[in-house]
Order: sequence, then C-alpha cells, then structure tokens
Amino acid sequence: MIFTITSERRPATDLGYLLHKHPDKVQKFELNFGCAEVFYTEVSEERCTAALLLEIDPIHMIRGAKAPVSDSSPLAQYVNDKPYVCSSFMSVAIAQVFGSALGGRCKDKPELVEVAQPLIVSLYSLPSRGGEKLLRELFEPLGYTLTIESMPLDEKFPAWGKSPYFNVSLQKTATLHDFLTQLYILIPVLDRSKHYWVDEDEVEKLLAKGKDWLAGHPARDFIVSRYLKGRRNLAKLAIAGLSVAEDAVETEAAPENAAIEEKLESPIRLNTVRLARVVEELKNRGAQRVLDLGCGEGKLISLLAKDKYFQHISGADVSLRTLEIAADRLGLDDPHRRDKDRIHMFQASLMYRDKRFAGFDAIALVEVIEHLELDRLAALERVVFQFAHAPLVIVTTPNAEYNRLFENLPAGKFRHNDHRFEWSRSEFKKWCDAICARFGYSAEFYPLGDEDAQCGAPTQMAVFTLGKTHE
Repeated sequence: MIFTITSERRPATDLGYLLHKHPDKVQKFELNFGCAEVFYTEVSEERCTAALLLEIDPIHMIRGAKAPVSDSSPLAQYVNDKPYVCSSFMSVAIAQVFGSALGGRCKDKPELVEVAQPLIVSLYSLPSRGGEKLLRELFEPLGYTLTIESMPLDEKFPAWGKSPYFNVSLQKTATLHDFLTQLYILIPVLDRSKHYWVDEDEVEKLLAKGKDWLAGHPARDFIVSRYLKGRRNLAKLAIAGLSVAEDAVETEAAPENAAIEEKLESPIRLNTVRLARVVEELKNRGAQRVLDLGCGEGKLISLLAKDKYFQHISGADVSLRTLEIAADRLGLDDPHRRDKDRIHMFQASLMYRDKRFAGFDAIALVEVIEHLELDRLAALERVVFQFAHAPLVIVTTPNAEYNRLFENLPAGKFRHNDHRFEWSRSEFKKWCDAICARFGYSAEFYPLGDEDAQCGAPTQMAVFTLGKTHE
C-alpha cells in the first residue's frame, strides 16, 4: 500500500524538514508487522512529494496479531485485503515513520510546524463500505477538497460492479501536523477490521489526536464508535472527553450561578466551613503541593496561599473568564506580591489526561463533580485517580438529603442552576467505593456543616488515600 504527501508551498523542499526525511535518500524502516520505505517522487522548489510504501508481513498477520480478522471463516486469516489496502496498518506506520511530524516537532526548522501550507495527500485503495458518501461526510466538514476514483471489483468483469475501495486525493491548506493527525484517526475509522487491540489506551490516543477538531465534527459519534470498534463503554469515555468546548460555554455562567448557591447556603456559612475543613485536612495529612481542580474564582487557593505551610499551589479550570477572576482575586499581577511564585493558574479540562495534573501531594475537587453529566464522570475518574494518581484526593459535594431543610429551595430543585445531579450519602459512598476498588484507594467520609439527625450534614466530603486498607 502507498501513501503520498505533496507540498506546494515554496520552497516545497521544506517538506523534508517537517517529515525528518531527506529528499535525496531512500529510507527503510522495520516495523513489527512488515517494513516501510520513504522516498521522494518529485523534488523542486515549487512541488515536493514524499511517498510512504508499506509492505505487510503475512506471517505476522496470522501469528502475531492480537485481534483476529473479523471474518470467522477458516481461510480468513490467509485470504483478506489487509496487505493491499490503506488500512489501520498505514495509520500505525504514519505514527512510527512520521512520528515527529505527527507530534508537531521539527528540530532544524521549528517555525515550520505552525505554518499552514497547500498540501495534497493521496491514499490508494482506501476502504469505504459507505461509498463516496461516507468519504465526503468524514473529510469535507474538515475543509478538505476530495478527488475520488472508484475501483471496480474486477477490471475484466465490469458487470460485477464497483468495489468498496477508492483512490482518494485530499487537498487542504493546513499545517502538516493537523493533516496527519486527522488522517491518523480517520483511516482506522474506514477500516472495519483494525488489526490492533482496542482498549482504554486507544481512548487516550483518540482524545489526544482529536481534541482540537473532533468535538465539533458532525459525524463525531460515528467516528468515535468506529475508531473504538463499536465498544460502547470506551465510546462513552471518549465522547465525555471531547466536551471541552461545551464545558467552557457552560462554565462562563458559573460566577452568576454560584452567587445563587452562596445566597442559599450563606445563613449556615457553609462555604466558609467547607473550605476551612478542606485546608485543615490537607495540612493534617502533610500535603504541601496542592492542585485545586475546577478552582473557579480561587477561593480555596486564596486560603491555601495565606498559610506558608503550603509550598506549591496550583489551580486549573476550563473557563478563562473564571481564571481571570481568580487571578484578580489573588493579585497575581501585583508586582509587590512576594509569594506569587508559589501559585500557578492554568486552563485545563477535567475530561482530558493532562501531565500538569501529576506530581502533587494532593488534589482537591471542591463542589465540582456535581457540575458534570453522570455519563462523563468516568472520564474524570480516570484523569484524577488513574493518571494524576495523587496520594491524597479530597472530594466534596452536596448532600441531597439535606436540601429539604433549605427554606428557599423548592422541592426537587438543585442548589445550583448548573448542577447535573446531587447525591444522597449512600449514593456518594457507592461512587467512592467503586473508585477505591478500581484504582487502589481507600476513602474516609466526613460531614461538613451542622448535622441534622435524619438528613445529615449539608455537604459530604470523601478523603481518598492511596494504597491503604479501606475503612
């Protein structure tokens, strides 16, 4: 199978720098399922074309593949289209052979990475059982111009009709990084019998490569499902993680909505009690490096900053507007503030794995989880408890049983307009116990605020500790 990339931006030979492949050389790469060769079919200042030729080892397909061919017939492993079509093998080869370009890196000319240029990619024998219609539905919303050549089942027998394979030319002015990233995802989507095993790692790859373009794609759910081979549990995780834009829109109204909640809880000074107890718990358990996820306007960070015990304090939120309010509250732009190097604020979503979340003694999620849709909690769980994996995690959330004691809260209403759920104590405990079982934590539960004999306290807090016996 063959794949070509053509640049028409002068000097077009810059394509060699972006691909980290010299135009004057033929380079060969041994892959675990065959070999790949990279060579240039044309090289000039006006036009430069690099080709990736992939040869599949059929023995590997039979003996080395984790995932069997979807056809269950005895001959399926010997007779199939895999060595000849642009399939998931090509996507993996792009990642391994053009890894620097796919990752947006260029050692010799780093400024080229962000340069949009007229590019043409040709894919030969690309499978599409949805025909030309599916190809256009996948690529045209991303701004590609397509030239599609259908292929007959057999040239000698035209009466047999058309095959599900197409030669496709994709043209677009874009960065090479963006172009390759989208192909890396969409080629396996068209391959209905991907050769590799699909697990939670594939969700992370999908989120990493699709975060800038997939959320708004009209065929998002189809792409996610096909990329993950129809595994619904994984598709739910991925779709939850692709909602950064939605999070940002929802959070823009957070300050106004928060004012409603504060007015409701102010007679019992609940927010003051809640934050003070979180600070106390962090200090008592020796956490000096703290990350406040969903930090909002920075109220917890402000309290932590007043105590010199805390050496490093970070806050993350998906809303830039909210972060700006937090920065003003903390006076981070004040040149006279001496301790501002202890405090770091950055934009991030709780739905994405983020390297910046790692390395803390503790993570705090104060009145955060109830702002997420229930089907998106699984993504947050993995981000916080599996990937960030802090030794200590503190979670607070409203106790729904207490709501009937608020005089101004109508029956059945949540405390905050943006809350997606509010849990009873037993529901919260069930969720926490499941996290402990999955990720190796134990959890202790504490009431926050004055307790009612029947309804409990207005806020419930869970303190997760890593690697201890569950209590």
